[in-house]
Amino acid sequence: MRITKIIFYCLLGVMPMFSVANARPGADISISQQHYQVPVLIQKKDNPVLQVHIHIASNHHKVQFTEMGLSTSGSTDRSDIKQVSLYYAGADAGRKNLANVDKLTWVGSTTSISGSLLIKGDLSLSPGDHYFWVSVELFEHASLLNRITVNASSAVLNGKKTRIPGASKTQQRIGMALRQQNQDNVHTYRIPGLATAKDGSLLAVYDVRRESARDLQGNIDIGVSRSTDGGKTWLPMQIAIDMEQWGGLPEKFNGVSDANILVDKNTGTIFIAGLWMHGVLDSTTGKWIEGLTDTSTYWNHQWRKKGSQPGFDVKQTAQFLIVKSEDNGRTWSKPVNITKQCKQEAWWLWAPAPGQGITLRDGTLVFPTQGRDKSGRSFSNITYSKDGGLTWHTSNRASKENTTENMAVELSDGTIMLNMRCSKNKDTGDTNGRVIAITSNLGMDWTEHPTSRGALHEPVCMASIIRHDYVSKGQKRSVLLFANPDSKTTRHHMTIKVSYDDGRTWAADKKILLDEWKSRGYSCLTSIDAETIGIVYESSQCDLVFQKIKLKEFLP
Repeated sequence: MRITKIIFYCLLGVMPMFSVANARPGADISISQQHYQVPVLIQKKDNPVLQVHIHIASNHHKVQFTEMGLSTSGSTDRSDIKQVSLYYAGADAGRKNLANVDKLTWVGSTTSISGSLLIKGDLSLSPGDHYFWVSVELFEHASLLNRITVNASSAVLNGKKTRIPGASKTQQRIGMALRQQNQDNVHTYRIPGLATAKDGSLLAVYDVRRESARDLQGNIDIGVSRSTDGGKTWLPMQIAIDMEQWGGLPEKFNGVSDANILVDKNTGTIFIAGLWMHGVLDSTTGKWIEGLTDTSTYWNHQWRKKGSQPGFDVKQTAQFLIVKSEDNGRTWSKPVNITKQCKQEAWWLWAPAPGQGITLRDGTLVFPTQGRDKSGRSFSNITYSKDGGLTWHTSNRASKENTTENMAVELSDGTIMLNMRCSKNKDTGDTNGRVIAITSNLGMDWTEHPTSRGALHEPVCMASIIRHDYVSKGQKRSVLLFANPDSKTTRHHMTIKVSYDDGRTWAADKKILLDEWKSRGYSCLTSIDAETIGIVYESSQCDLVFQKIKLKEFLP
């Protein structure tokens, strides 16, 4: 039967990444193990690496479980592992991220890490399904380029040692738990951007959603995490944009969100753009609500109904703010409001598109931006500066489609490619795909790219794209790298893909899966150095994960 299933999967081209194998220690007992591709995180105590399923037939007596044998063979370096733990989840197979590990039954742990491990316990298992999770905790010195492999080798049931077949070669990549829920008394961290400063420092930006996971309006600031050693360690969080109690309103009515970070590759100046909302506009009338206090419960969103309106004033429309750093991210200026400089008065909204901006070869600075036009329809465009950020200009919309969040890359011929989230991508058909357009005159005119609405599918979600430059055999080369949830329907399977020909095709055999479980799905890529790629993304395992991948993994 299992051979039949494997043939069936192969014919469909969807061979599962996990391994499942059954053992029959008795006529009425079966054991299986299952592996998943999710990151194993530094600074997170419990990381799921393996699920073990024991099924006891209904006509069987209770079974006493007393020991599980594990193998770490296949891990890059076992000294990365600080502790391995075993948890019992009862009949619940779905609790995957171990976020509520206190709701599980701890069976046992070991810090004696070798090729073969034993974890002892004492559980009486009644007839039915029983699920165990194996968890790994890493040392802080663990390498972000290493990988972890754990397999179940045996279980002792009713005093008898039973082999568990089906060992997998699945290697889980190590990552950094960059921001975790409730860290620093913050409810949720969301909407990542990532860039590399001129001195090599990494700068991750994100929403600091202090009181809830909800979008604007709320008590939200723009946070920055900085690493000076390629992501091995991260300095304490800074706050780059916080409008505090501006205008006499509580902080929950002065939220800033959707950060985009842009490094001027010539001067080294770093810009962060964010969207500020002051107060709340009535969802029906579009008028600013007077008399808001700490106890007010009004809420509206800049993309929802009349949450942002035509005009320039803070009581009419959401505001586009920019701060900058001239010391590689150590300190940040006060915000400059460029709403009136760039927004068309008739637009309902003009906002940064979260992620990363770019510097063109001629020195032009480009922020990806988005908004709602005079009829309230969404659009994507770019906002650029040709004088180092002193003045900014906004382009025409890039597509007739209802597009929003986007990122830009400069192609080999100097044209700009804009890769856009599209609201139509809510089906599983052939036209589910990112909207892609190009311009050779800074967005005065746009042309739909041949791969638009077909090459890169999405579950309607923000995505990231960068051009990575490197040298091979003395020749300058570049690739495009694209990250998003690799799905048409659900934000799961966070994946990085590569194109060797300026986005005309994407290599199906070189995409890298980082996290197969469901998450919020936003991400941002950066070039750490010529040989290394970095990514921050919203993971199934914590709010924001940082990982590193060597370029050679993407090359043919």
